[in-house]
Amino acid sequence: MNPVEEAINQVMPFGKYSGRKLIHLPEPYLVWFHQQGFPDGRLGEQLALIYEIKLNGLEKTVSPLIRNN
Repeated sequence: MNPVEEAINQVMPFGKYSGRKLIHLPEPYLVWFHQQGFPDGRLGEQLALIYEIKLNGLEKTVSPLIRNN
């Protein structure tokens, strides 16, 4: 699985949106993380990637990679 597919299918492990796939997080939440700083490690990298995907309007481009499970 490629890093984009992994990121969009990763589930948010904490907070208000715990249990949601990262690609389904609201853009204002990702903007807040961008302003405050993404968490360290892999999750932070994935959140930053999702932020860039949404910022550039690429959700429809990556939507075929979303797994339904």
